[in-house]
Amino acid sequence: MKTLSFLKNQVRQEKKQIISVADAADKEVLKAVKNAVNEELCSFLLFGNEKRITDIAVEIKLDLSTSAIHMHHTNSSAEASEAAVKAVHHKEAHILMKGNVSTKELLKAVLHKEHGLRTGKILSHVALFEIPNQSRLIFLTDAAMNLQPDMKEKTEIINNAVQVAHGIGLEQPKVAVLAPVEVINPAMQSTVDAAMLTQMQKRGQIKGCLIDGPLAFDNAVSLEAANQKGIHTEVAGAADILMVPTIEVGNALYKSFIYFSNAKVAAIISGAKAPIVLTSRADSAESKLNSLSLALLSSKTFKEE
Repeated sequence: MKTLSFLKNQVRQEKKQIISVADAADKEVLKAVKNAVNEELCSFLLFGNEKRITDIAVEIKLDLSTSAIHMHHTNSSAEASEAAVKAVHHKEAHILMKGNVSTKELLKAVLHKEHGLRTGKILSHVALFEIPNQSRLIFLTDAAMNLQPDMKEKTEIINNAVQVAHGIGLEQPKVAVLAPVEVINPAMQSTVDAAMLTQMQKRGQIKGCLIDGPLAFDNAVSLEAANQKGIHTEVAGAADILMVPTIEVGNALYKSFIYFSNAKVAAIISGAKAPIVLTSRADSAESKLNSLSLALLSSKTFKEE
């Protein structure tokens, strides 16, 4: 798995699923819908203002009459969010996608006690990067949801990321728990937490992956750097998942990959009853399509909840 196009190729071999879009009146979202339909990846339920959706569809030459698209008129973005979430809750759709709504508004519907998608676990952001100078796809978590997670939350963040990794075929993903240094320093909580998470995995308290930490970023991704430091583990230099200590670290790495390395990205929210495609409004149609592919491929692991 070296490119994100691998995800689309795998999705084509899976059973067709339905995406529920909250307020689909967004040009980049509808471009992603058009591309997904053209490539026969999935079907869509589009919730939102019918006229605005239709106007954008005409502009981008999206055929709304195709059997792969069903549109449902709503009078507001809040109503669209609630209807889109309900469709997934009632299993009329398999995946939720954010359209022209705020993250806060969509998550309010997701966390609704009666018709939401809560599981009792925390929600966390899982990004998958195709970085030009790397020989493999690399996950990064959590760059968008949890500010300063404690040990319990970090455990769930890892579990959420591992769930997605299993969905794309990584049976035993290697998780590097990042910290500024590779030695345990009581003055740096991130190093203490990393060591505890590593020990938890060794004792079977975290399953389905290999964990090592604390690891500085270079030791996590570069075998040469790890060897120079004398770190010889299965994870060092070969991490599949980079788990950051705080949102600041995750946000900086996420944007560095994109702006300094010209990386491509797919990202979803894990921890709910179904994958949530929660891309930024500024994200391109290509990024949204990549994220859709990641959600479609990993959704089978969510069905085990």
